[in-house]
Amino acid sequence: MTIAVNISGHNIHISDRLRDYIEKKAGKLDHYLADIGEVRVDLTAENNARDANDRKVVQMTVRSRGTVLRAEERASDPFSGFDVVVERMYRQIERYKTKRRRRGDGTDLATAQAEAMATAEPLEEESVPIIIRRKQFAVTPMTEAEAVDQMIFLEHDNFFIFYNAETARMNVLYKRKDGALGLIEPEIG
Repeated sequence: MTIAVNISGHNIHISDRLRDYIEKKAGKLDHYLADIGEVRVDLTAENNARDANDRKVVQMTVRSRGTVLRAEERASDPFSGFDVVVERMYRQIERYKTKRRRRGDGTDLATAQAEAMATAEPLEEESVPIIIRRKQFAVTPMTEAEAVDQMIFLEHDNFFIFYNAETARMNVLYKRKDGALGLIEPEIG
């Protein structure tokens, strides 16, 4: 089975050679994880990066049965950046499969949390802070334990927003300075 790989570029030209390379390597992910619904690869060129070696950003998002796995790398060359991202994705898939096997009941780790498709908007004014990036994602119910798993799988180091299935409310899971996790349960005042 061949996976459809969606490739998009922001401020970067994607050559046919690069597109073929990405499709070939990303298309093999279904050998490692069955039921992959979507593979998305975003390439971005950041001209304002401090280090020339960090100017190309490669991000891969894999959706499979309600779980979202993501890996990102910065490099001077999109080919080498993509190679690192693929290796990270293999490790993510292995961790996901190991964690799912430990559950024993065969259910998914999370019922679904769609990863954001980010679009950068150009800065218009320097004096007033403006929103330069928006993310939208589908929110589906999950338990606190599943939210912790998703936070780890997505490599969200600071926080994770989810719909708590037990309380039927939006919650924010965050990492505290001491390394422990905290949970914010907002209330309308």
